[in-house]
Amino acid sequence: MSSVNKPQGALSHLRVLDLTRVLAGPWCTQMLADLGADVIKVERPQAGDDTRHWGPPFVPDAQGQPTSNATYFASCNRNKRSITIDIANPQGQALIRQIALRSDVLVENFKVGGLAQYQLDYQSLKELNPRLIYCSVTGFGQNGPYAERAGYDLMIQAMSGMMSITGRPDDVPGGGPLRVGVALIDLFTGTYACSAILAAIEARHKSNTGQHIDMALLDVGMAILANQASGYLNTGGVPLRQGNSHPSLVPYQDFDTADGAMLLAIGNNGQFERFCTAAQQPQWSRDPLFASNTLRVKNRDTLVPAMQAVTKTKTTAQWVVLLEKEGVPCGPINDIGQAFQDEQVKARGLVISQDCSDQAIEQGAPKAILGVASPMRLSETPTVVKRAPPALGEHTEEILIELGVEKEAINDLRSQGVV
Repeated sequence: MSSVNKPQGALSHLRVLDLTRVLAGPWCTQMLADLGADVIKVERPQAGDDTRHWGPPFVPDAQGQPTSNATYFASCNRNKRSITIDIANPQGQALIRQIALRSDVLVENFKVGGLAQYQLDYQSLKELNPRLIYCSVTGFGQNGPYAERAGYDLMIQAMSGMMSITGRPDDVPGGGPLRVGVALIDLFTGTYACSAILAAIEARHKSNTGQHIDMALLDVGMAILANQASGYLNTGGVPLRQGNSHPSLVPYQDFDTADGAMLLAIGNNGQFERFCTAAQQPQWSRDPLFASNTLRVKNRDTLVPAMQAVTKTKTTAQWVVLLEKEGVPCGPINDIGQAFQDEQVKARGLVISQDCSDQAIEQGAPKAILGVASPMRLSETPTVVKRAPPALGEHTEEILIELGVEKEAINDLRSQGVV
């Protein structure tokens, strides 16, 4: 398909200046890029984004040997153009201001006040481009006693209480607080930031001016405590770790089977009654102790062991087939490899192949990098896959030429280490 005929995406009219690194900011800008925005990622000369070096694992080449391309970087930087600029150099700062002047959105995750010394903060750039939407992503926000601190996902999982409700109770084997298996707060911060940016774009249609967005990992970490936070705030009861069981629903957890385990997610009385019938234990649904979800929560220590004894009599696959027929939510507990082999995952086309450019291949990239498709499905303006995660500085010359910089001047900037 020619580039002329390729879908452009809902945000193809927007340019995003990406001054972020690691995960929360890049996740936000990748979402915007998937929706069609032209995202220009500014990276440090020679070094680049920290996550380019966060491996193993590294993307393998055609012979199966690891390259210098970390899979971590590949997970959150597709569809972007990479330019290397030394932000500490006055000439580099001038180049960034030129890009900002032509941009709709700027996303950065420097420490609070870190860009003011370069006159690249919101107030400085607002004077140049009043329509600029400027999104700052930090650990603790632009104000408060912790504003100057660096913030990382693991720290915020611990501080927000997320780890205190993740894992098994202290009195069982393996008990203790655990982090979530991915950097959940970084990812949610990126997603919230994308939503805030889209809201600011909508507001700009009326005001014709941009605004500053203050995103903090701590704020997001507290927000996504969701029902657990609401429970504490309204009752004073501090939620505790309880493994895979649910504080407000029973049965809603993992159950042992003859060959492993399965997950049951029963959310109402009808589902519970159908499970009991399928399990040939109809008396449970008639038992006054289990007549409602509230009573099942109260009497979980009686119900769950009785259910465990029954679920061990069949394999996971047998239970899934049996309970799916009855409309009882259940499923296997897959590892990631098994998840990608799932027929529904395949049917939804969730694995995509991104072809690397010739320049990237010359720098050691493989011919293609596999990734997970965007989950945003728009019927009229679908998401796009325009580019594989870029090689470091892959688009430097292209972007500078767009700014009107002559080839000889570009060579001078390279020789001086500005780009």
